Amino acid sequence: MTILIIAEHDNGSLRKSTLNTVAAAQQIGGDIHVAVMGSGVADVAQQAAAVAGVSKVLTFDDAALAQATSEAIAAQILSVAAAYSHILAPATSMGKSTLPRVAARLDVAQVSDIVKVESADTFVRPIYAGSLLATVQSMDAVKVITVRTTGFDAAAATGGSATIEPQTVQAVAHSARFVSSEMAKSDRPELTAASIVVSGGRGLGSAENFHILETLADKLGAALGASRAAVDAGYVANDLQVGQTGKIVAPQLYIAVGISGAIQHQAGMKDSKVIVAINKNPDEPIFQIADYGIVGDLFEVVPQLTAAL
Repeated sequence: MTILIIAEHDNGSLRKSTLNTVAAAQQIGGDIHVAVMGSGVADVAQQAAAVAGVSKVLTFDDAALAQATSEAIAAQILSVAAAYSHILAPATSMGKSTLPRVAARLDVAQVSDIVKVESADTFVRPIYAGSLLATVQSMDAVKVITVRTTGFDAAAATGGSATIEPQTVQAVAHSARFVSSEMAKSDRPELTAASIVVSGGRGLGSAENFHILETLADKLGAALGASRAAVDAGYVANDLQVGQTGKIVAPQLYIAVGISGAIQHQAGMKDSKVIVAINKNPDEPIFQIADYGIVGDLFEVVPQLTAAL
């Protein structure tokens, strides 16, 4: 049994989501290979080779893969898929856009967003916005799986000594072409990797009011997040959204400010280790999952909390 993991990276460094996916593969058991696709990815391949538990790194290095589209990534995966019992990728935008294409071409069912491994063919995944956990068994010869990264601790980034094998890059007849990308830049930690997250909701009332969370986040060294309601209201950009239709986070500390705690939002943050809720309405559902709750006016509580730090 050999497992292929599709590495997530920026052509310069391996992202932590890949390490979480390696940890899931280790629970499945078997030989673990990592595929690195991109342009000028020698450094990424070296980082992947150093990950504990990885025995081989396959590199698909070509200028045509610099802005790897789903079509191009899937084509490289399919060129080596016959050698693998499992194909895994993080349940990020890359994995979610690529693996369905791979599963369809292999004529197998995809197992999406797993949070636990029961055995080599049986996995646990959330359904109904995380309200329920379903245990599913794949009867397909090749298991195509996306991994919810917050469900697995990261594998050690060092300690491995995998071999690196360059592969023949498959040409792809594109029906889509890369035009441009806009990357959000921030001095704060990346939302999905932060150990502390301060999130705001519609209770903040306006984009201007949202700034009171920035001082608190800066003092804590935290990432900023937001509920869908706050994003829909235009308080902050969509890339800060936490929830079923946003990002999934599981920090050590999650501070929810002016957030009601709708099921859509809980789906993205309820695995946080410690949850603190600040809301003036004690009946809001966020208090049902919070470890600590402060019932009060956020415009009084947040400045007091910030000053006390």
